Amino acid sequence: MTVVMARYKTKPDAARENQQYIEKVFQELQSNSPGDVRYVTFKLSDGVSFVHIASIETADGHNPLTQSAAFKSFQAGIKDPCEEQPVATELTEIGSYRFLG
Repeated sequence: MTVVMARYKTKPDAARENQQYIEKVFQELQSNSPGDVRYVTFKLSDGVSFVHIASIETADGHNPLTQSAAFKSFQAGIKDPCEEQPVATELTEIGSYRFLG
């Protein structure tokens, strides 16, 4: 299992559109129901910072999100509206209580 966190900050006038892209990703995930991915996104209290956490549970490490049309669209448009570019970090789980599954 691979767990990755990405954090970034959008420009104030881009936060709403960014959230709409994210919502489309979740709509597609709900429709396709890939069983080998867990994905959550948070908007921070400043209203312009976002944190995404993805848990990829495939044996070969293949990320099903990269095949999602909505996710590809989201990624293609993420750099321009960002005040702080996305930084992805692989996480190692120490413990969890009812968080990722």
